Amino acid sequence: MTRTCVAVFATGLLALSLGACAYNESLGRSQFLIVDDSALIQQSNAAWAETLKTQKVSANVAQNERVRRVGGRVVQAAGLAGRSWDYAVFEDASPNAFVLPSGQIGVTTGLLKLVQNDDQLAAVLGHEVGHVVARHAAERYSTQTTTGVFLGAVQSRAGDYAQAVGALGGMGAQVGLLLPFSRSHELEADRLGVDYLAAAGYKPSESIALWRVMAQQRQSGTPEFASTHPSDQTRITALQQYIASRGWN
Repeated sequence: MTRTCVAVFATGLLALSLGACAYNESLGRSQFLIVDDSALIQQSNAAWAETLKTQKVSANVAQNERVRRVGGRVVQAAGLAGRSWDYAVFEDASPNAFVLPSGQIGVTTGLLKLVQNDDQLAAVLGHEVGHVVARHAAERYSTQTTTGVFLGAVQSRAGDYAQAVGALGGMGAQVGLLLPFSRSHELEADRLGVDYLAAAGYKPSESIALWRVMAQQRQSGTPEFASTHPSDQTRITALQQYIASRGWN
């Protein structure tokens, strides 16, 4: 059992009987999972349908076709072309993208305006596909659920101090476990995304260029220790090291 699994098991003693460690070959590590990907499909499909209804979808044919074309190449490179994928461009000035475990990718018009070429768009889409391959949604759900069960049990035994224990315990779990885990997921998705964009014929170095552009336009001053995402410089450095290790320019 890996240290990651041991740590999560120790945090979620009450959920030991429900949990299991599964080895993810793409990540080269074991994952603590108490749900299967299939358990998230129905919720993901419902979330996608709701997003399509509540958010404005771009009617720009060229933009939508571009995302489908680049996304199709990346999905093919990731070995996931055998499943159904849906893509949508949403009218939103904020540069953003997201993926759902059921195979849907959303991209904002703000992101399409920001990326300078298809290679950078492939870096974004490769990153999102990486989350699916890595089963990050199921792992994140498992970690949060197990942590919540454990903290609830501790709080129930805290008597008059229950509220304080709940607040401090939740903060400790958020900063000490859940947020760093999310940052780790992001870096893993970055790495997998580079693999896929390279296999799809795009330039790996453009993933670094993308994050430099993102760093220039970012307004947030949230320190990395309190953020669900790594800092731009952390991502850039990690990508530079990984791309160099693969011998890519």
